[in-house]
Amino acid sequence: MLKVLITGGGTGIGRATAIAFAREGAKVAINYSRSEEDAKQTLEAVKAAGGDGLLCQADVTDAAAVKAMMGRIKSEWGSLDILINNAGVTTFVDMADLDALTDEHWDQALNVNLKGTFFVCREAVKLMDVGSIVNVASIAGLTGKGSSIAYCASKAAMISLTKSLASVLAPKIRVNAVAPGFIDTRWHDGRDEVKKATAAALPLKRLGTPEDMAEVIVATAKFSWVTGQVIVADGGQLNG
Repeated sequence: MLKVLITGGGTGIGRATAIAFAREGAKVAINYSRSEEDAKQTLEAVKAAGGDGLLCQADVTDAAAVKAMMGRIKSEWGSLDILINNAGVTTFVDMADLDALTDEHWDQALNVNLKGTFFVCREAVKLMDVGSIVNVASIAGLTGKGSSIAYCASKAAMISLTKSLASVLAPKIRVNAVAPGFIDTRWHDGRDEVKKATAAALPLKRLGTPEDMAEVIVATAKFSWVTGQVIVADGGQLNG
């Protein structure tokens, strides 16, 4: 039975991925920072889908909290097979308004999206013999265009981190990234016109869903001869 940890597992892509793994009978550790009720709902959905799981509260930017979370997983399960680094944040800041991009925006993006990913990887590999890590990046990290310059830079750095870890953790642990395009999650609540225009411009003519990304993430986690790669899932945006 696969043992999987998903950071930011309470909502959106994290929840859909937890359910997808559960349908395959996996045990899923659902990490959350503040959204306890959402995480509880995800756990219920995991069990309803045929899996088992546990809730793991930890702020991924807090190295001590991450270490304690891994200690609990070791105590409960003994080991870990798959890590999905899905916890992420953004703030919408006009790309051209450099003065609006504050120190706080930079700190939040880099701390959660980059340092948090590293902190979780650093502890998770201690529970892995042979395993797989999937980091949820973004096409913003490839194009330099997105919700803010800080967000784009943090996701580009996550992709670089993925390649570095793939090199140093091989051959036992594979490390890949997925790069979603525009996914219809609560990040985009209230942006109906933007969503409509974006969908119309995509070759596939619709926005991605959390379930679309869950399908990609689960498959990427299982690739046995792929490491250090970025799997783009964007509805054809980069080729449109």
